[in-house]
Amino acid sequence: MKTAAYIGGALGLVLLLGILLHADLPALWRIAALAGGKLLWLAPYRLLFFMLYALGWAELLRTYIKGKRIGLAYIFWVTTVREAVDRLLPVASVGGGVVGVRLMHMRGLPIAAASATVIVEILLTLAALYLFALAGLFLLVGLHPAGAAYRYLVPALLLSFPVPVATAALLRYGSVFSRLQGILRRLAGIDLLAEGAASLDEEIRSCLRRKSSLAFAGTLQLAALISGSLEIWFVLRVVGHPIDAGAAVIMESLMQALRHAAFVVPAGIGVQEAALIAIGQVLGVGTDMALTVSLAKRIREILCGVPPLASWWLVEGKRL
Repeated sequence: MKTAAYIGGALGLVLLLGILLHADLPALWRIAALAGGKLLWLAPYRLLFFMLYALGWAELLRTYIKGKRIGLAYIFWVTTVREAVDRLLPVASVGGGVVGVRLMHMRGLPIAAASATVIVEILLTLAALYLFALAGLFLLVGLHPAGAAYRYLVPALLLSFPVPVATAALLRYGSVFSRLQGILRRLAGIDLLAEGAASLDEEIRSCLRRKSSLAFAGTLQLAALISGSLEIWFVLRVVGHPIDAGAAVIMESLMQALRHAAFVVPAGIGVQEAALIAIGQVLGVGTDMALTVSLAKRIREILCGVPPLASWWLVEGKRL
């Protein structure tokens, strides 16, 4: 994964460089200057995203954190750290979950329980992303005049539906990590603790049996993803190129789908910009405007990511 992250990061930088070489940078600068400090409002607005995710994760953790020093404030902080690690560090968008497990274990939560909730949460995120992308495609095909040319993407996305379903079924009814432990022992000579693998499988099955918690957490994650659409709507309105809510949902949903599909590219470098430009062209949003949206999102990622990273490093430093 580390090697894949470096390769993905290099390819993303090449893609981003190619985009910038063909962009009208003076025009991009003028547009960004027009927005000015108004773009900074995206940072406090992002707290809504973090809170929705934290509430969903807290629901999955509910049966494990009784009697422990793990409240909603702590879960919210760990959520911001996880997002910052995934967005700003070269960890192929999976390191945040590992850090989250570690921070929960520091407060006394068993590793198997913390890992199970993170794995289930990631599965719910994939399901929410799938629904969000499907909604964006339907809006594009059904409401936008230029969307008819992209009608073929709807059945293609529907045909991929068995993949997350099969993954959920394997985690719910199988013993994925126990089997993985056996494979690693036979093929690579890596001997993991069988009890730990079996415990993780059991905790995952336990989480997946709590249907009401899954529905609650999944709904909040979908709402968090949709909330990102307002960022696009706000930025384009501020720079004098307003779009309707449907177009903002289309841009955000398809951009997120492509960014998560290219999860080995750290921070989605180049992928986010290319996706916004390509989708924006269909919706009548020019390259300069699309790059302004991406720039605003990058600024927000830094403003919302650096403080949690710094606080996490302070916590780790004190433990050392």
